[in-house]
Amino acid sequence: MNFLVTGAAGFLGSALANRLAREGHQVRGLDDLSAGDPQRLVPDVLFSRGDVTDRPKLWTLLQDVDCVYHLAARVSVPESVLYPREYTTVNVGGTVGVMEAMRDVGVKRVVLISSGAVYGGQQVQPLVESTPPDPRSPYAVSKLAAEYYVRTIGSLWGIETVALRVFNAYGPGQPLPAAHPPVIPHFLRQTVRNGTLVIHSRGTQTRDFVYVDDVVEAMVAASTAPSVDRLVINVGSGVETGIADLAQLVVESVGRGAEWIYMDEQDPGPTRMAADIHLANEKLGYSPRISLQDGLRRMLERDPRFQIPQEA
Repeated sequence: MNFLVTGAAGFLGSALANRLAREGHQVRGLDDLSAGDPQRLVPDVLFSRGDVTDRPKLWTLLQDVDCVYHLAARVSVPESVLYPREYTTVNVGGTVGVMEAMRDVGVKRVVLISSGAVYGGQQVQPLVESTPPDPRSPYAVSKLAAEYYVRTIGSLWGIETVALRVFNAYGPGQPLPAAHPPVIPHFLRQTVRNGTLVIHSRGTQTRDFVYVDDVVEAMVAASTAPSVDRLVINVGSGVETGIADLAQLVVESVGRGAEWIYMDEQDPGPTRMAADIHLANEKLGYSPRISLQDGLRRMLERDPRFQIPQEA
């Protein structure tokens, strides 16, 4: 098959593009490199630098494509609070631009990578796809809007659509920005360096951490799965993990101590997050295989940033 992956130089996009290329598919990748790194991609991925709002470029890249994976997006929740207009332009406007270009060229299926963040704060866990969304950040709003645009435009123009709500994906190579880094690589780096783990709200808030290879399995299946048109499907581990419990697992995995500091200020994210993955199992044959403990071990083994410094 022929695929276009937008956001191909990002964490999830590169893992997906490389997997598809290794399986012998023709893969074209598009990324504006605002956060991505083309060095992540294997040589068989035909990479182009560009923006998802550039319709002529999209027309060229979409020729003979069977399915589009749309991952290009701004992804920082705190940043979205500061720059909501940019998040709307890229995450919503870019999505509409991709759908318009697909209509023009005649591409028949799109897999949108959405986010569990659209659920916001919910009392009932785990979260099923029928749970009414309650987005709490411009990022979450932009992802929900993208879902609605993809589904509505797809139904109007005869494009098959499926949206995957990915929860807290992690794995080797996950970016570690200076501001607001993802919790798993941040805790690993701090522990390896004998640093301090800052835990908000006593660490009682929970998340659903899902290993990157499991996410890729779901994405690959979504390109050809029957009877998924117009669906929204959760992709997570199905396991609810407290942040304090995560910190303890990280310390045990690294095998050295770390100082913990509890901050009274409330974590800006939801109090609890856990994905119900029954629909993913039914429609995509999805069954996550990598436990959190195993995922942490793989990160320590495969990511040079988390190698314990040798004693002098």
